[in-house]
Amino acid sequence: MKVRDVVKASEGYVDLEPLAGMNGAGRHVREITVNRPGLALAGHFPYFPNKRVQVIGNAESTYLKSLSHSERIDRMRALFKRHIPCLIYSRNLRPDMEILKLADQARTPVLRSSMITKQLINRLTLSLDRQVAPRALVQAGMVDIQGCGVMIRGRSGIGKSECMLALIKRGHSLVSDDVTHVTLLQNGGHPELLCTSVELTRFHMEVRGLGIINIPAVFGISSIRVEKRVDLVVHLKDWAASGEIDRVGLVSERYNILGVEVPEVSVPVAPGREVSQLVELAALNQKLRSMGFHAALEFDKRVKEVLKKGFRRVRTFR
Repeated sequence: MKVRDVVKASEGYVDLEPLAGMNGAGRHVREITVNRPGLALAGHFPYFPNKRVQVIGNAESTYLKSLSHSERIDRMRALFKRHIPCLIYSRNLRPDMEILKLADQARTPVLRSSMITKQLINRLTLSLDRQVAPRALVQAGMVDIQGCGVMIRGRSGIGKSECMLALIKRGHSLVSDDVTHVTLLQNGGHPELLCTSVELTRFHMEVRGLGIINIPAVFGISSIRVEKRVDLVVHLKDWAASGEIDRVGLVSERYNILGVEVPEVSVPVAPGREVSQLVELAALNQKLRSMGFHAALEFDKRVKEVLKKGFRRVRTFR
């Protein structure tokens, strides 16, 4: 990605003020890790990661001030010669005018942020990670049910929007309708699928017979969420085409999104069935499973214990 794209995508998340060298904003950031060029400023360049965004904080700034004016200019000139993507000063630190002139000559963007160095690096890394993360569009809706992100999929016309509308009326929150934008993030080494709506249809639903509905205008601001991690996929199926259904819940289904296996539940749809209540129940049951309680396994364990002990004779009456 280019430096200008990084700055634009980070708006509202990382405050970045251009100072100089923006004629080189077309430079590419090829690594999402952020680097502090302490050793480089001391003149040691072996294994210097010049493909990363460079951040100067209080420690580096204090060291540069300890040098003579000529030494300081020489060190910064050597840094700019490494063709770094850009240089960011934290804590509203401002470099010398000579350094800004060097940046313009080297066409190296120099920016400034009011954030402390640690916060700047953390937020900038997260922002870069999101920008380069794999993405996909999934033909499904997304709701937040008491903290559980539920993706609802199924054939067109089976009742996905009606189901989500009923869930919103029950106090849950809409994330997206019909089409969901999924981003694969690495959260501490663990893959996480973050879902949001397509920008054009954000906070709106299309209900057959009623048309386009603005959800927060009808149900209030608490009825929407900008984004949510997907924890469960609910597949709405026609009753006749649902085939063999697991009546106990021991069989675990999975749905693959961007290489990540997500727990899935198949819900047969038929006249008279309260699908929204079933989806809500599936979400709450998934929350229990994520906390280590699996009702189906517990029941299976109890049945096996009874079978192991043997049935007692029970007199039946007719």
